[in-house]
Amino acid sequence: MALPADLTDVDQIRTLAERVVAEYGAPDVLVNNAGAGRWLFLDDTPADELAAMTALPFGAALRLTREFLPGMRQRGSGWVVNVNSPVSRLPIPGATGYAAARYALRGLTAALRQDLRGTGVGVSEVVPGKVSSRYFVNNPGAEERIPGVARLIPTVTPERVAREIAFVVERERAERVFPWQLKAFEVFGRVLPGVAGYLTWRTGVHR
Repeated sequence: MALPADLTDVDQIRTLAERVVAEYGAPDVLVNNAGAGRWLFLDDTPADELAAMTALPFGAALRLTREFLPGMRQRGSGWVVNVNSPVSRLPIPGATGYAAARYALRGLTAALRQDLRGTGVGVSEVVPGKVSSRYFVNNPGAEERIPGVARLIPTVTPERVAREIAFVVERERAERVFPWQLKAFEVFGRVLPGVAGYLTWRTGVHR
């Protein structure tokens, strides 16, 4: 059953959660996958668009998870999956507000995992590369800002993302970064952050 709601609206989040709990109880699995925002330099980003970038994905995941956690804790089981972007690991030039929101989601994931240790409620983060969804159609100009080095990473399908989400829940994995080319670049970025940062800047958009 689809229950539409504007997840930038705190009242609609609360109403949605209340309805889900009333009709079905606390969810077994919550997948936070809402996101929005063009890739822009910070001082080129309109204030209202910057607020929307913060509301989605970070604010929505924060508030929606908060609504469902009491029921999950009480039951002693459940799983939260936060779907994040590669820029939460490897920031790129010209996408400042978007990257900041994605880093916030990463922080939420890590902190929530600590909060929920021993409760029976697990937390995972799924980080796909570029997905063949309508994201770039809905956010024109963003695709052109993908750094050249990142274009070496294959595009994945929404179906692949769904399988990976199911995988982390079924196997109780904390994190899944894919495809392997993205995972390799992430590891490279941890080992040689200066070099990885230079490559994304050098092959990215400049003012």
